[in-house]
Amino acid sequence: MTKADLVDHVTAATGLTKRDVAIVVDRFIDAVSEALAAGSHIEIRGFGSFKVKSRRARVARNPRTGATVEVPEKLVPYFKVSKELKKVVEDSNPAIDGEPAGTPTDAS
Repeated sequence: MTKADLVDHVTAATGLTKRDVAIVVDRFIDAVSEALAAGSHIEIRGFGSFKVKSRRARVARNPRTGATVEVPEKLVPYFKVSKELKKVVEDSNPAIDGEPAGTPTDAS
């Protein structure tokens, strides 16, 4: 789903104009981005939480040349899904014997 699809979906569900919904979606994304940039933690109950985590410095390899490369420590955004959202997703895609839905099985 793209941002435009999200705007269309909310517009259909609420009856608000596309322009108003697009402004709200943009402001929501801006608010989350600004809060994460400031190092804040955002929790939306029933959906999940956004955090900033520190990724430690490490030594990596260039796969093409094999040369070692120093990768510095950096901050990365992280999203942790809530138990409620996880359950909704799991219940909507039932697995058969541990295989993802839609996977062909040997019925013979």
